[in-house]
Amino acid sequence: MLSLLPVVGLPLIRKGDPLADLIVDCFSNTGGFRSGDILVVAQKVVSKAEGRVVRLEDVEPSEEALELAHASLKDPRLVELILRESREVVRVRPGLIVVEDVRGFICANAGIDRSNIEQHGEGEEVALLPLDPDASASDLRDRIKRVAQTAVAVVINDSHGRAFRDGTVGVAIGLAGLPALSDRRGDTDLTSYELQHTVIGIADEIAAAASLLMGPANEGIPAVVVRGLKLPVSEASAREIQRPRKLDLFR
Repeated sequence: MLSLLPVVGLPLIRKGDPLADLIVDCFSNTGGFRSGDILVVAQKVVSKAEGRVVRLEDVEPSEEALELAHASLKDPRLVELILRESREVVRVRPGLIVVEDVRGFICANAGIDRSNIEQHGEGEEVALLPLDPDASASDLRDRIKRVAQTAVAVVINDSHGRAFRDGTVGVAIGLAGLPALSDRRGDTDLTSYELQHTVIGIADEIAAAASLLMGPANEGIPAVVVRGLKLPVSEASAREIQRPRKLDLFR
């Protein structure tokens, strides 16, 4: 049976905090990890633990940022950070900048966000995405194995919008120890028809399921354990989920 188990009791995470150790300690109150568990961790706490938080007053906007800020009606300092974190600006309208970020994600504002970031003193602080979410997931997995003596898989999730549908959903931006995709081509359906094109975004589906418990506001659950989903151990990367540009029909 598939279960979603919240990791409760985690404190507000700050730069340098031993995130894996804290997760293991808090989850031990509900029985601890089992082999085959999948830990889904919110990007925000990973970014905070890695020190990926920037004070806007420390950012000097460039001329390009000033122009883009005028078109998007956004803070020029925030726009400067978006540009630094991006390969390409894909779309702009008032209130929104969609980019291809340096990790290859197509997302709003290069994933930079203000929500659930504690503010210290004067000046607004925002969180950037982890530099390498796959590496972050791998580090968490390795540390949990050492501390809890249990092999788990790890997904780092974030909320992304979709080009043709309203509402954000949780997606996998980093993973370790499980497949990114589940290729069902060659399997047969109930009518014995052989599937021709079915490749399931299994890591994204796990991330979205965990997001139901995590929530976007004051739920206070930045980590969820998915139990009962039997997946092979894999050295896959979240980069496999990104559609190659040559196959992108919409950009």
